[in-house]
Amino acid sequence: MSTSPEPGVELLVHGVGGTTPQKMLEDPRTTRITGDNTASVHRRTDDAADRPWDDGTPLREAYSWSNLTSGNGARALWLLLLPFMVVNLAHWMRPDVRGTRRTQRLYDLLVRLLALSLTVLLVAGACSAALDLLAWQCGASAACTADVSWLAFWGPDGGWWAQPGRRLALATVLPLALTALLWWLSHRTWSAYESASPPVRTLADGPERPLLSLPGFWYGRTLVSRLRAAHTAVGLLTITAVLLTATGTFERTVWWWALTVLTASGWVAVAAMEAGHGRSEEEPDESGAPAVVSALPWASLALLAVTLVHTGWSRPQWTAEGALPAGDAFYPVLAIVQGVLVLGLALTAFHLHRHAPSTDRGALLGIGGASVAMIACALGGMLTGAVVQWLGAWLEPESAATGGPEAVIAGPPVQLSWQSSAIPALLVVLLVLLVVALRTVARRRAALEPGIVHRYARENCPPDQDRSRAIASAVARARLTDAAPKLIGVLTAASVVLGIAVVAGTLTGEPPAVAAADAPAPVRGFAEFSQTLGSWLAGFMVVALLAVGRRAYRDAAARRTIGILWDVGTFWPRAAHPFAPPCYAERAVPDLSWRMGTWIDSTGGRVIISGHSQGSVLAAAAVWQLDPATRSRVALLTYGSPLERLYSRWFPAYFGARRLDALRAELPCWSNLWRETDPIGGPVGQEPVDVGPLPDPLYYGRNLRRPLPEPILGHADYAADPAFGRARADLFERLAGGGAGVALPHQQPGEGAAEKAP
Repeated sequence: MSTSPEPGVELLVHGVGGTTPQKMLEDPRTTRITGDNTASVHRRTDDAADRPWDDGTPLREAYSWSNLTSGNGARALWLLLLPFMVVNLAHWMRPDVRGTRRTQRLYDLLVRLLALSLTVLLVAGACSAALDLLAWQCGASAACTADVSWLAFWGPDGGWWAQPGRRLALATVLPLALTALLWWLSHRTWSAYESASPPVRTLADGPERPLLSLPGFWYGRTLVSRLRAAHTAVGLLTITAVLLTATGTFERTVWWWALTVLTASGWVAVAAMEAGHGRSEEEPDESGAPAVVSALPWASLALLAVTLVHTGWSRPQWTAEGALPAGDAFYPVLAIVQGVLVLGLALTAFHLHRHAPSTDRGALLGIGGASVAMIACALGGMLTGAVVQWLGAWLEPESAATGGPEAVIAGPPVQLSWQSSAIPALLVVLLVLLVVALRTVARRRAALEPGIVHRYARENCPPDQDRSRAIASAVARARLTDAAPKLIGVLTAASVVLGIAVVAGTLTGEPPAVAAADAPAPVRGFAEFSQTLGSWLAGFMVVALLAVGRRAYRDAAARRTIGILWDVGTFWPRAAHPFAPPCYAERAVPDLSWRMGTWIDSTGGRVIISGHSQGSVLAAAAVWQLDPATRSRVALLTYGSPLERLYSRWFPAYFGARRLDALRAELPCWSNLWRETDPIGGPVGQEPVDVGPLPDPLYYGRNLRRPLPEPILGHADYAADPAFGRARADLFERLAGGGAGVALPHQQPGEGAAEKAP
């Protein structure tokens, strides 16, 4: 290969889970050349200065971004906000359609309203736990406060705190603290992630301009600020509404009506804000949130403060009986609202799907986003119900919700009891899916196993049943990823059916165990068993989350494992929910595009950006952010890439086939390596680009060069394959020569395996 007279650099981007710069650069001595402790670019210490590409020791840089997702113990707190992350994904799953902006805006608005309903659900769950179970029910029961000694001060004989209104005002501290925590987490990450400025470059214009190339795509500072204000306000308004509902059952004075009208006006203002503000991506939005938007959370907080004074006002005749008023009515109404929103989202998405190009319609007939939104609502309901059910069982195991004869409190709202009863049914669905998956893997393995040895015909090795079975199993398991749409579809259908059953059961006004009291013995026994098991599983979910979070706070390895979840789920900006885990790409993509652009501008050289797994998605997004002149000096090397297998299918408007075709046409050269045993990566659907399938393992049996068995690598260690080095060298040859160069032949399984050592 000829040596380029221009400087050349390979910029390495790691994938999920992260790795160290030392491992990426294959040198224990590395130096950080730019960046901070969160994300940075490193070189080998010996490569201090820019220089021409050298065949023996090429100039290489490693971009390390793992601390963006798993850098500190606070990351474990995001485990509790999984539904917010899931509903945020739904925003990005609409089909790829141009020219129907009104329908697209309707789709985005429905997702934002669903996200808002999840915030209401979370805060309402905190109110059910603190205001209903602790303050209203347990505080009114001498038996309950006697069992829970630290609540004795506000029991029936607690003196000044014995009045229900004062107990409710004090218990408001818990949901208010939760809202403040969510605001703080969102604000802290907002200043670190969404505020990374994109490079200032003149980009190509046109009707088919890729959305990921828009200058403001990775700069969500203003939008997240507006969303944070809206969701903080709606959390405070939810607490206010619960307090007013409670006091309204005792008296409705002029003050009560005035506060109620102001609260309703706040809800209208939040809805108008959600309808009037969407993402602005054409240019980076530096305008900031309008003064009215910024003032809304403070106005809501002031309204809550006045409501607290009104609720805590002395009312000696006021007594608390049963459950908190309107508690049983709130949850079914919210569930119906969420169902209507999901249905509207599905119809809107299907309309877009019908008008989208056949290659970019997305999964599940275009309603993948609606399915994911439905699952987010189900997750939110289960987690909220789990916390409230666990607290209710802890306060009084024989509560009225279980039909206990010695019940001293009414227990959680009826719908939450029905939700707990639905958990075992959902678990059965998951077990059935697991059994089907195992049978599918077994069938595929049996079909693949006889042909495995023939893939390595050049080695001339005798068949090894165990070796063939292991390789066939790896291939069969990897193909399960392609069944993800069916899995999501089944879970969505199950969530819809169970959701309808839960709402229908709630309308009876009684929990399952009580509603089935007069039913035949088998039905009654099944209802009691489902509710008991569901409550136990709900408590287990809470304990498991707390245990995982505690371990993640103490153990760096556990933090890293949890971080892998967010590497996959938080690539997209927070366009629907500001309390979702932060988008690391809003820092990583500008970092990469800044580095490539400034290095090319300062040296006049060329760049190969080399991305593994999720790093390949970051690399492609960063290349889209470059101007055409800079992009013409960049080559792309991807391996183990989910660009087509996951992103193109689920996010067609951004990574659909048309977008990948355009990316290939705009780059001088691009190579993508993939294996059949890789459960994440795959081909990108571009024949000149795809190199594979690479053999995995490299060798079937033992030989003079490899006397020990070779491992099945799957998604890991693509650099161990000789094809990786050849692809990299070929890319730079073509990039430096400015022409097509010598095409890299596709390596067949077993190629080179029969070579003998000299």
